Amino acid sequence: MKNNKMLSETIKKLNASYKTEPVFSDKNSKKMPSKATVIEIINELKEIVFPGYFDEIAPEASEYYIGSKINSVYEKLKGEIKAAYEYTCEDCDTTERAEKICNDFFEQLPEIQKLLLQDIEAGFNGDPAAKSKDDIIYSYPGLFAIFVYRIAHPLYLAKVPLIARIMTEHAHSRTGIDINSGAEIGKYFFIDHGTGVVIGETTVIGDNVKIYQGVTLGALSTRDGQKLSGVKRHPTIENGVTIYSGATILGGETVIGENAIIGGNCFITHSVPANSTITEKPSELIMKFKKNKTDWDYWEI
Repeated sequence: MKNNKMLSETIKKLNASYKTEPVFSDKNSKKMPSKATVIEIINELKEIVFPGYFDEIAPEASEYYIGSKINSVYEKLKGEIKAAYEYTCEDCDTTERAEKICNDFFEQLPEIQKLLLQDIEAGFNGDPAAKSKDDIIYSYPGLFAIFVYRIAHPLYLAKVPLIARIMTEHAHSRTGIDINSGAEIGKYFFIDHGTGVVIGETTVIGDNVKIYQGVTLGALSTRDGQKLSGVKRHPTIENGVTIYSGATILGGETVIGENAIIGGNCFITHSVPANSTITEKPSELIMKFKKNKTDWDYWEI
């Protein structure tokens, strides 16, 4: 009986919050976009962009077969864009807007594929452990994260609510690589290993940039919260830069000049000139070893 009374009180309190808290009550029974369907769209676009790797579409497949696949994804994406606008906008012409954005997206798809093929080339040329480009397409988490970013970015630019973020957070959960869909990333981009990489919303990255695991391209401070929305708060990385593992580069005014090399674990909040190499001063490393049961010695390096 005590449990029944406690549960009854809990239900009343939760129900009251559903009615009074704006984050709940403002929904007015609106349906949000489906995360499951958005993930389906990601996977089907992966099959279209990389034919023969993730399904039975061969590169020489008939236009009819590929067209059927694209038409299916088109209808799914249009439906989710429509749902996103209906959820966030009271008086929008959601059907017409969703159709226009979908048309624009699929018109860009060949160019997105071209960019991804250049990313694969960068990965193969930049990683001696890669035995083939098949390795990179089929297995590399860095390429998957870049692929999702490249399909989410046009939706971000079109200001579609929710969907681009759902896409990149799915890639984040799959790979440990967090690329905000608002970042601007050029050609021949490669992330080696990848785990722990963070690329913030207003980051600008040029062509032929390579970064390693644990790199953060972030903001100096976000204490002002929503006041910083739309303000450039993440760094600019120019063409040809290499950033090694664990490096942190912060701030919207921070520019890493062309062909610079940023060493592992560097913490950078100021601009770096082109063609420079930045490294951390090595800390003292002491290695101890036991000579016998009573005596110890050590090396200082």
